[in-house]
Amino acid sequence: MKKNILFFAMSAALLMSSCSDFLDVQPEGDATTTTYFTNDLQAIDAVDALYERFHQEAVYGRELFWEQGAACDVVWGKTRDFPTLATLKYTGDESPLRTIFDTMYKVMARSNWVIQQLLNKEKTTTLTDIEKRSLGEAYFTRGWAHFLIAYRYGLDVQGVPFVRYEDFESGYDNSIPPQQASVVDNYKLIISDMDKAMEYLPRFEEYGTDDKGRAHDAAAVAFKAKVYAYWATWDATQWNNVISMVNELETTYGRDLANTYAQSFSSDFSDWWNKEYIWTIPGNGGSQGGGSEFPGVILENKAWGKYNGWGQNKPSYDIYEEMLKDGTGNDRLVRTVLEYGQEFQFLGETRTFWSTSDIESGFMINKYMDPFKHEDAADKGYINTNGDWPTARVNFPVIRFAEMLLFRAEAYLMTNQADKATLDLNRIRTRANLAPLSGTATMTDLYHERRCELAFEFTDHLFDLKRWHHSGNAEIKALAAAELNARPRVRHYADRQNPASTCVIAEYEDYKDKTTYQDYMMVFPYPANQITKSNGKLKQNPHYD
Repeated sequence: MKKNILFFAMSAALLMSSCSDFLDVQPEGDATTTTYFTNDLQAIDAVDALYERFHQEAVYGRELFWEQGAACDVVWGKTRDFPTLATLKYTGDESPLRTIFDTMYKVMARSNWVIQQLLNKEKTTTLTDIEKRSLGEAYFTRGWAHFLIAYRYGLDVQGVPFVRYEDFESGYDNSIPPQQASVVDNYKLIISDMDKAMEYLPRFEEYGTDDKGRAHDAAAVAFKAKVYAYWATWDATQWNNVISMVNELETTYGRDLANTYAQSFSSDFSDWWNKEYIWTIPGNGGSQGGGSEFPGVILENKAWGKYNGWGQNKPSYDIYEEMLKDGTGNDRLVRTVLEYGQEFQFLGETRTFWSTSDIESGFMINKYMDPFKHEDAADKGYINTNGDWPTARVNFPVIRFAEMLLFRAEAYLMTNQADKATLDLNRIRTRANLAPLSGTATMTDLYHERRCELAFEFTDHLFDLKRWHHSGNAEIKALAAAELNARPRVRHYADRQNPASTCVIAEYEDYKDKTTYQDYMMVFPYPANQITKSNGKLKQNPHYD
């Protein structure tokens, strides 16, 4: 685990983008580390390169979502060469795991370098407003990347490798980053980075039109809330911090639910920066459109001959059944899942959904389809004209205020304040035009609302199940165990091209040998090459030796 294994050397390839349009994440030009931070544009370019890694297919574009096959909300739609991600037979060497691991450590290293350079400059001169913002953004991206590794690999008995370049008085000495004693130590460092980010970041409302989508104070507070919720897995007193953070988002930063459920997934720019917005990957469509390719990844394969959809990650019957508990045709279900016979708008046409896309599911994710409804969507810039990079005009959510309310409701339940949890869950249900809960909220209600409200978002439903399985609360533990040990079901149709065809409900046809969930599976094993190259400094997670 020398510096070129976990924390890559800074070189001319360090800063990959020299474009000033934040939404355009395609690399332009060759940046060099020797010429950075002499003017504001160079600071902007340095930070834009940090965001770019998250936008790639390797993270929020697609790879991060394959892990969800081990829960019961999605099926893959196509056979992949890493079925162990869905069967809980983790090796650590599955290509998505290796890719995400490497990518996040690159982001941490590059964020480290930006922080170090700007702190050094701050010692000799006053930073410009842009440079101060850039420093805050680098703290933010370092904390974000660190978090994605920490909770997926870190345990109370051993954390994940991490080092801060600014802690070395004479500059980073290229030593092997230490594996923290506990993931709690990682969480403390992530909280510290978000606090530092807030010292330098502006409020969202202070950004001009061209810079909306950059890191801001409220996004850092939201990440802190999420870190505290995950920290509560090991220390239940952290639920109080979750409550405090969400209260702060609501009172200090004015966050609330958007007027409608669909507004957060709209292709209309005027809907993007609503009061529910906290943190997203904005995609502007068009031939050079940035953002996440996920809307095209989940679209029907070849999109009925209209577009190069990829046909991957389909809803299961299980999530459809869970959402159906709120009533047939309810707003949230219809907006989230396409089922056979359901009408929808696609490239200016009213279509009735059916699917022949590879392995059968009987459903398609509808949540991000708004950009595809427009006639001449490609010509008008709603969807990317490059089908091999199928981004679309959608403000792809990473954290929205609804998730924060769900975390606070969970915290209230875990601290014996069920009456307050009821209020938060009913706010979410009322916004979705669902009937309020008939009684005081329970963990079963929390499980249902979190699962349904956040379905097919990058909020990590699988890890919700894993942390709930570790919980001392018997009710949520039993619900998590039931899903972790089940195999997803789908609808199998007699005639897949006929929406009126009969169907049977049965298990998904792929990755059938799912093993029984055990506590050590809460985290992934480290990639074998990282263990080998660490010279004994990186300890494999328990039971994966």
